Amino acid sequence: MEPPDFEAMNLTLKPPAFPLCEDWKEDAEGSLFHLAHILLFLGFMGGSGSYGQLYLFTFLSLGFFCSSLWAWSDPCTTDTFLWSFALFAACLAQALYITYKLRSLSFDKDFEDLYNCMFKRLGVSVSHFGKIVASSDGAVHTLEKGQCFAVEGKTAIDRLSVLLSGRISVTVNEEFLHYIYPFQFLDSPEWDSLRPSEEGIFQVTLQADNQCRYIAWRRKKLYLLFAKHRYIARIFALIVRSDIAEKVYSLSDKAFDRAGRRYDLRLPSYCNMPGPELERPHDLLEVPMPREQTA
Repeated sequence: MEPPDFEAMNLTLKPPAFPLCEDWKEDAEGSLFHLAHILLFLGFMGGSGSYGQLYLFTFLSLGFFCSSLWAWSDPCTTDTFLWSFALFAACLAQALYITYKLRSLSFDKDFEDLYNCMFKRLGVSVSHFGKIVASSDGAVHTLEKGQCFAVEGKTAIDRLSVLLSGRISVTVNEEFLHYIYPFQFLDSPEWDSLRPSEEGIFQVTLQADNQCRYIAWRRKKLYLLFAKHRYIARIFALIVRSDIAEKVYSLSDKAFDRAGRRYDLRLPSYCNMPGPELERPHDLLEVPMPREQTA
């Protein structure tokens, strides 16, 4: 069998659809090309949260816009221009949407102060704080001087409250315990002592020393918020227990036994060094010492 005559068949190789790159381009790309990639690099360094997303999409919009201008200058890069412009439009729309959300989440001065003093330092975003404010119905309550927030043995524990202004005195059996100052919880120990399904009453009396203003969240509404947003539940658990710890330390500084020795409420079996004499008698929290057992 004779081999086929390829020359007679007139078979020719077709040139490639895309020409091969024979020489590297000697000139660098224009300044728009480099500026676009610098902006994209800065954009991808954005953080989390609403402001981090705004930073991210703002720089991405500028980067893709510069990339679109660079692609427009070359008539052979139609696809590059279309993709760059489409990504620019998408990032710009997202940046405008985030800006609208941030502007719509404007709070009254009381809630702004609450956010700055208690939630901002923990990294809580404005959008999450907006959900917290909504669960309180955005209402600020007032206590006149001498008015009681809670009465020992009578008032039910059905809310969680934060003092915004003024001062609240806490007493038990008409004995002074401590003060509650602005941006401290009024009822953090009572809140933490009960489970969601339990009910209870105050074991202390909280009375306003002057005109006070506070924010309150109803238990059921706040627990519904916790069920939907576990992150908010962890934030509240952190700040409530931190507030309880501060109250325990304030009580330890004023607790003395009959011999004048400082009594550590965290370690009831031990007394520390003798404490200084206090000017006002009601500042002294007298703690009974356990009697020695005799055989």
